[in-house]
Amino acid sequence: MSGQAGGSLRRSLSPWLVPAIGYLISIASLVWVYWGFDWKTELPRLARADWRWVALAVFCDILVYFIQGWRWSLLLRPLANAGFFRSVQSIFIGLLANEVLPLRSGEVIRGYVQAKWVRLPFSKVLSSIAIERLFDGAILTFGFYLATLYVETPGFLRDISFTLTLIVVAAAGLVALAVFKKSHAHAAVSRSRWAAALRHVVEGLHEMGRSRWFATSAAVSVLYFSLQVAPFYALMRAYDLGLSLGAAAVVLVIVRLGTVIPQGPGNVGGFQFFTVAGLLLFGLNKADAANFATAMFVVITVPLWLGGAVAAALAGVRLRDLQRRANRKLQEVSPIQGTQTGPPKA
Repeated sequence: MSGQAGGSLRRSLSPWLVPAIGYLISIASLVWVYWGFDWKTELPRLARADWRWVALAVFCDILVYFIQGWRWSLLLRPLANAGFFRSVQSIFIGLLANEVLPLRSGEVIRGYVQAKWVRLPFSKVLSSIAIERLFDGAILTFGFYLATLYVETPGFLRDISFTLTLIVVAAAGLVALAVFKKSHAHAAVSRSRWAAALRHVVEGLHEMGRSRWFATSAAVSVLYFSLQVAPFYALMRAYDLGLSLGAAAVVLVIVRLGTVIPQGPGNVGGFQFFTVAGLLLFGLNKADAANFATAMFVVITVPLWLGGAVAAALAGVRLRDLQRRANRKLQEVSPIQGTQTGPPKA
């Protein structure tokens, strides 16, 4: 009886506990960033920017997601004809969801939208997203290693990088098993309660991993990550911070590494915290760093709201409906039916 009560308590806590922790992290980060921040003095400074560089930052940030859409369409090519513009549209819908929902729910939502459009099993599309994140994780850990040669990085970031490296190595091993030893992978997943969904994952990984498009997608991933430096550098030029392209790359790596753990919607709080932390390494004072972090957050967020809203309107969908449907799909592949695996239903 006590076991049933404990299971019931865990089920009642799980839908809100993890998002609540994410919100607490976001709030604590914002408090640290803006503690002592003189809004009356600093806000007018935000408007004193070179708007040509601001426009370039916005353009490059939007371009990043078109590159991501290109990569995703290439990665899915062995499985289905995932068009470039449909892939970009799915990504922008997911980005909008990430901006308004906690814990990066948009990753699941974009996978659901793409699966419906290309008529693939949901779990196969999720496996393509997992490969994307494997590429990104490998590049990020290598980028952080290069950053440590450039500046002295905080110990907790080195710990996060080490943990991410272990995850990437383990994930790469699992992908290699599916690609080169499919029968062994099938045998391993057949004993799992997730067997039906995992068989689709293994098939997807095998087909994508043995395709010539896999290496092309990996190469595009380098372009995708490298281009993310451009908005940071352009905005640094807009505010005449006097920092180099290398400094912009280091700050980007720190921000991406620090926000690996899902937090509140749009990584609000965490984004500002790690942007400021990165800039402080280059001798910038905290007020200027917080100013830049505020502007950077607006530059990368507002275009995503607009682009995501347009993408969702063109698709004729509403985020809340997509959230419910994607959550239902996750429940279908969950080993414990009836357990909610995503945010609470509206």
